[in-house]
Amino acid sequence: MTTPSQAPAEQVPEEALIVHRVVEPPSARRQRLVTGAVLVVVGALVTALFGVSSESGFDAAFRLSSRTDLFQVPDLVLPARPTAILLGVVIIALGGWQLVRGFPKRATKWVALAAVFGFVLSFLCWAATGDPDARLDLLSLLQQSIFLGTPLLLGAMAGVLCERSGVINIAIEGQMLTGAFLGALVASMAQNLGAGVLAAVFGGGLMGALLAVFSIRYLVNQIVVGVVLNVLALGLTGFAYDTFMKNQAAKYNEPGFFGQIKIPLLGDLPLLGPLLFQANVIVYATYVLLVVLQLALFRTRWGLRTRAVGEHPKAADTVGINVLFVRYRNVILGGMVAGLAGAYLTIGTVGAFSKDISSGKGFIALAALIFGRWSPVGALGAALLFGFADGLQTVLSYTQTPVPIPSSFLAMLPYIATLLAVAGLVGRVQAPAADGQPYTKD
Repeated sequence: MTTPSQAPAEQVPEEALIVHRVVEPPSARRQRLVTGAVLVVVGALVTALFGVSSESGFDAAFRLSSRTDLFQVPDLVLPARPTAILLGVVIIALGGWQLVRGFPKRATKWVALAAVFGFVLSFLCWAATGDPDARLDLLSLLQQSIFLGTPLLLGAMAGVLCERSGVINIAIEGQMLTGAFLGALVASMAQNLGAGVLAAVFGGGLMGALLAVFSIRYLVNQIVVGVVLNVLALGLTGFAYDTFMKNQAAKYNEPGFFGQIKIPLLGDLPLLGPLLFQANVIVYATYVLLVVLQLALFRTRWGLRTRAVGEHPKAADTVGINVLFVRYRNVILGGMVAGLAGAYLTIGTVGAFSKDISSGKGFIALAALIFGRWSPVGALGAALLFGFADGLQTVLSYTQTPVPIPSSFLAMLPYIATLLAVAGLVGRVQAPAADGQPYTKD
């Protein structure tokens, strides 16, 4: 009796037997390991310097409201040593996970933000134990962050307008300096702060127009022309200050400054009221510009055309977008926004102009632009970070820390924060594809 032969098993291709898995590129693996190692080192330093080495039994007290606030917020009191140790352990744990498994790309920025928050809070806990009976004024520190971060945010938004269109704006510093000078000069002569703001915006726009003409029309290297404009602004404002303002300050350099305007109801909110709704008109204008630019850039036809010109100008030209017009318009608008930042430095704060009053803030704004990944909201976070670092030196200068900190080191804080943010926290960032590339129809 013959048995029916079994049908041969279906042949399975060898390719189907291979288990497919995502292979991590060497560059991504190296970046993951470096980031994890940095977090572990930072966590260890936090634990050792601000935790274990500090004296036990001391509390860190932080003041969250001023005596004039309608609603008083109770002081925040934390056990200094346990808090610092706990935060250090958390940072080490984040670094260990990054070393072993790695966080998703979208979560990396939140991990970095958590590490920065943990480091800063542990440092403040340590600093607040220098005088057990004192209260570290955290509200004042946060107000200083907004106060000092406003010109940086305006400068960064000026950079967003330019670089999203494909033009590198190294001249933010010069545009701010020109706006600061003209704002103080015209406001002094006209005895009108509004006229000073308009003059500052005009001066920044004029510098933006020069950048646009040389980089778009004559195809001059955009970085070179930006540096030249910065030197030009520094020389012209310095010469004019020595010629007019220095010897005739009453006529040319006493413009006054905008006072704080408290918004009814909102200004009385606990903590948020003194932070956000008790400011001058330039700060409120910055709020409006931030929202308008964010929505316009990512939710309107104007923004779509701007981003298209900055990413692929040839393709934008083929669909009927006037590439050169978009670049001219946005670079001049960016200069005007930077001029408003300059006005804030004089008639928005101190009420007078001095030589090199911008003091590198245009370059820090450029770093905030990169750190914020060429978006207005991202630039907001970066500007507040740099403003916080700048304000920290002011608060610590009259705070008795356990170990005295040299004033020269405190003055370096905003620039150290800038270097660390751009070099370490951002990782690899990608500018608009056509940023810095001249465009011709030929």
